[in-house]
Amino acid sequence: MESNCSRKIMMNTEQLKNKILNGECVEELKKIPDKSFDLIFADPPYNLQIGEKLKRPDDSKVNGVDDKWDKFESFKHYDNFCKNWLSECKRILKDNGSIWIIGSYHNIFRLGYHLQNLNYWLLNDIIWRKNNPMPNFRGTRFTNAHETLIWASKNKKSKYTFNYQSLKCLNDDLQMRSDWTFPICSGKERLKKNGKKVHSTQKPEALLHRIILATTNKDDAILDPFLGTGTTAAVAKKLGRKYFGIEKDKKYFKAANDRINKAKIIEGNCLDTIENNKSKPRIPFGSLVELGVLKPGTVLFDPKKKFNAKIMVDGSIKYKESEGSIHKVAAKIMGTESYNGWTYWHCKVGNSTVLIDSLRQRFLSKGI
Repeated sequence: MESNCSRKIMMNTEQLKNKILNGECVEELKKIPDKSFDLIFADPPYNLQIGEKLKRPDDSKVNGVDDKWDKFESFKHYDNFCKNWLSECKRILKDNGSIWIIGSYHNIFRLGYHLQNLNYWLLNDIIWRKNNPMPNFRGTRFTNAHETLIWASKNKKSKYTFNYQSLKCLNDDLQMRSDWTFPICSGKERLKKNGKKVHSTQKPEALLHRIILATTNKDDAILDPFLGTGTTAAVAKKLGRKYFGIEKDKKYFKAANDRINKAKIIEGNCLDTIENNKSKPRIPFGSLVELGVLKPGTVLFDPKKKFNAKIMVDGSIKYKESEGSIHKVAAKIMGTESYNGWTYWHCKVGNSTVLIDSLRQRFLSKGI
């Protein structure tokens, strides 16, 4: 991993691979060529507007977010800052790229407003529910137990990446919902120096793992314009993605640099993910009949060879009084509203029993 504290102008995307810069966000973004990144993850200042030090009931200090980088003169000043960095991010995002932004109730609604005004296309808002949130010590409000993420594509027509099947696998074969539960960053993962947190809002790696796995592919380029202590870059490196980060604070920059250098990429053969069905070429069953891969009159049968159906000349199949598509007839036999005929019906090829889906895959890969 290379780091660079200089202010040289970057001329091509090769110079953006696996590097981090110590510099001001908007200033550095302006030096990046158009359409350079597949994904942007942004954890900007929240503008929390904390006016006084927070204390627990025993009068001890709460180590909340009271850093200088989170303070702005006014909402107008904060809005201008957000419009500037979001405009640059849109310019350097690839046409089919997407952006994630995380925030609290203090700033996420303003960020959503700016995203829409800049013609990003909002895809989802995600609730990150913390199972170990900091309590409301004064007892004057609800415990703030979540943060909100906005996921948006560059525009309405963007063909953004969404690894649906991989997310289902992460979630025990159930569709991934828009409410995620992760603990706040703690334990060995939390970076500390002399017993104190290096960064007040370090995000958990599990959160970035899900985001990167969901919306990028291996070797995609990821930008974090507010790198902090390097969570995005470290996880991107582990998952075989290219990363580029910008961090203004020298202390955070050094911590990020050290952390990224220690991160180890997962072995290449373990980085493969399940291909989305929607990304696969589609071929109707009837096309296999038209092309002679399966001939009219061929007998299809279920896995236990209890039910036989014949292929008709139009690509339909017939079992007793039932006729229709491979899916409709399979569903009729199974007593369900729908069923995947590709994984139900078999046929004989020579002396072998073959799943018809295998014939389809052979056709797609080799063009039988």
